[in-house]
Amino acid sequence: MERLRQRADFVAAARGQRTTGPAFVVQKRCRADDGPARIGFTVTKKVGSAPQRNRIRRRLREVARQTATESLVSHDDLVIVARRAALSRDFQAMRDDLRVALRRLAQTNASHA
Repeated sequence: MERLRQRADFVAAARGQRTTGPAFVVQKRCRADDGPARIGFTVTKKVGSAPQRNRIRRRLREVARQTATESLVSHDDLVIVARRAALSRDFQAMRDDLRVALRRLAQTNASHA
């Protein structure tokens, strides 16, 4: 699993599918290549101060590391956009939220195919 770093990749994912949860929004884009799955994180200033944003980012990275490795398809780009609730939400609940979101996106993708 690689990280998204280019703004164009984040913008492209924003134009793709999306699903929401209590702690974050997940945006997904299917690429045409067979490269590895990539994931990016967005934590805006609306969410909190710099230390709070950094803590949220660390929590989201760990949730993604534990969850996405079993659920990501090799040519997908995912962007996880944090909400304020990501700061205080139970870690196990966030993992479950991400699993559910990825399942929803996979079902939506299958129905469009």
